[in-house]
Amino acid sequence: MNTRDAVLARITAALSDVPAQEQPGRSPVPRDYHHDRCDRSDDLVTLFTTHLVEYRATVTHTTQDSAQDTVVGVLRKRATRSLVVPDGFPRSLLPPDGPRLLHDTAPLPTATIEAADAVITTAAVGIASTGTIVLDTGRGQGRRVLSLLPDHHVCVMWTDQIVYDVPEALSRLAAGDPLTFISGPSATSDIELDRVEGVHGPRMLDVVLVSPHPTESESA
Repeated sequence: MNTRDAVLARITAALSDVPAQEQPGRSPVPRDYHHDRCDRSDDLVTLFTTHLVEYRATVTHTTQDSAQDTVVGVLRKRATRSLVVPDGFPRSLLPPDGPRLLHDTAPLPTATIEAADAVITTAAVGIASTGTIVLDTGRGQGRRVLSLLPDHHVCVMWTDQIVYDVPEALSRLAAGDPLTFISGPSATSDIELDRVEGVHGPRMLDVVLVSPHPTESESA
């Protein structure tokens, strides 16, 4: 018996007591995860910001009234000429002029996305204890490929989307949705442990934190 056959035999043996009527995806998965610590005295926004900066992301705080001007300033600072925009991104936050907007209403070709200077998205939730942004392809976030190919990712989040830990974040997310966890710009290390950014995703991450959250009528 070769290694492949041995592995398959062990899998078959492990599944031998599974009822015939039980099918993949039909069995509920417990989601009452243990929370290590949920101290509501923590300033979640400050903690989230601190970790993002540690990961070399740039964080800008703003209010709903000033959010569009803040986004314009971020794009101007990076000399953005073309910007990928997912479906559902709030119209009120898009720059009235400046970068060429590439709307992903009909899926953009991969080459067009890769050639764009930046992408702008919303997010599903932010995790303060790890400085992680979670995208679930929901409203304003678009397909996974949109946040992977452009060199610059601008992520607009609202402060009420920030939770303390991973279990609390998962409780806000739907089981089965495709999730992308982002902790700072894409980075890796070579054999000499020199940090290299932008290998598997955006080299630059700008996070715009807005307070408070807009109403549905303000979104595209």
